Amino acid sequence: MTLNPARSSLSSASKALARCSRPPPSSVASRMGLSARQMSTETTPTTTEHTASNQSSSERRPRWSYTPERMKGPGFSINIVKDPARKIWHVNEDPEKVDAVYNRLLGKNGDKMLPDEIKWLAVTHKSFDQGRRGFNTRLAYYGRQILALETTRSILANPLPEDAAQEAAISDEHDREPFQHPALANVDKLYARQPQDVISKEKIAKLAFDVGLGEITRWKPRMPENLQRSGIVPVLNTSVLAIVGAISLQHGAEVAHRVVRDRILKRVA
Repeated sequence: MTLNPARSSLSSASKALARCSRPPPSSVASRMGLSARQMSTETTPTTTEHTASNQSSSERRPRWSYTPERMKGPGFSINIVKDPARKIWHVNEDPEKVDAVYNRLLGKNGDKMLPDEIKWLAVTHKSFDQGRRGFNTRLAYYGRQILALETTRSILANPLPEDAAQEAAISDEHDREPFQHPALANVDKLYARQPQDVISKEKIAKLAFDVGLGEITRWKPRMPENLQRSGIVPVLNTSVLAIVGAISLQHGAEVAHRVVRDRILKRVA
């Protein structure tokens, strides 16, 4: 009697599935050095415990204090340094120094305005550790806009010095009088003074030096023997602006603008 082809195919498939679901023979497992349980897709307790141990170990270390293992290179550099002494540069690793500088810059309890990781990130330049621990460029860009806005408001709200007021007076050779309106009364002040005239990079850098920011900013100067030519002024500017940007993200625009007015403009303008 001839079997039904459909039933025959179904029977063959069932037998093949049954053979696949069986555990491998002990001889095969022994040759592979594995047990049937180890060959299963389930995670073994040993692996779980090892992973949890690694995670708990990394969680105990602050992110700012180490370079992640997977971001480390093969251990050599193609850069050839003529003077090996230039490769030596030590940065601050003491959290108490960082807190002290934040208190001098932001006032009482200034060290509590930002989380620890953000405090370190705001004073980390992209030249430090090749940027592998994060850096403050984006925070500084945000802080720069806040500083420019608050400085512009300060120019518009305060009277100009006499010499600047004379410079701002618009003269016309045909004795025409410009259109006057109360809403435009302060706009002409920007003709005589710009934000960069009130608060320059040199002024911000001096403030940073005064509060000790130069001692905690993490960066790698190109010429350790000449910090000025290595760019210490823009580096310190970046740290100050990054702190302003971080405060704005953490506490909002109102707090950040108050910090700019009371802790920066009043001290340098």
